[in-house]
Amino acid sequence: MASIDRTDAMVIMAEVLGVNRAWIVANPMKILTETQDAQIDMLGAQRALGRPVAYLLNRREFYGRDFALDSSVLIPRPETETLVEAALARMTPRARFLDLGTGSGAIAVTLACQRPESTGIATDVSEAALRVARGNAERHLCAERIEFLQGSWYAPVGAGAFDVIVSNPPYVAAGDPHLARGDLRFEPGAALTDGSADGLASIRAIAAGARERLAPRGWLLFEHGYDQAEAARGILEAAGFASIISLPDLAGIPRVAGGKLD
Repeated sequence: MASIDRTDAMVIMAEVLGVNRAWIVANPMKILTETQDAQIDMLGAQRALGRPVAYLLNRREFYGRDFALDSSVLIPRPETETLVEAALARMTPRARFLDLGTGSGAIAVTLACQRPESTGIATDVSEAALRVARGNAERHLCAERIEFLQGSWYAPVGAGAFDVIVSNPPYVAAGDPHLARGDLRFEPGAALTDGSADGLASIRAIAAGARERLAPRGWLLFEHGYDQAEAARGILEAAGFASIISLPDLAGIPRVAGGKLD
């Protein structure tokens, strides 16, 4: 196999062989078929060129569930589980939610699965992303409770009263060098940056439009960059939100901001 990280190599081998990584460790002398060997070498070569493992396998685990992926959607990350936890803590059993820029549908599908009496809407400007999201909703048996609409942010939604509005919007500043590094090179640019100098244009738009779509005492919650917590608070305050919160991810970095309408 091409020279790649050992963990990545084991993940690829496990996928091709249809086993888990523990099995591979326990069976180091397994003889591969020619087909298996060729497939592992092909995937290893693509990974050595930098292509994310999630795109090679067309799936990624998020909140304990497998989500189908392709290069039209952002790869779900553990940091975003902080956003999901924040939303679940503020959702009643029959809550109505809105997920803006749903991508793979990981957030909307997880909320619907964790709150099986809830209903919601998920929007995305990309029809390709919506196809992925719909497929994941069908896979996890909640498609009948999520309406998928194409359009930018609130545009396809119209009036509504949502208990929770959530979003993992593009928040990387235009020109940020991280966009040309690692997995980000292969992910859809529009899901990473909205082209604004500070990366906050989408968050401003989401906060500005939330008031007329939230139910009384409803919550707006969104993910932001590692250095944007103070700016996010300012945006929420300017939009008239109260009880503003800032929540850290698993690494202790402020990652989620939110506020509610009193």
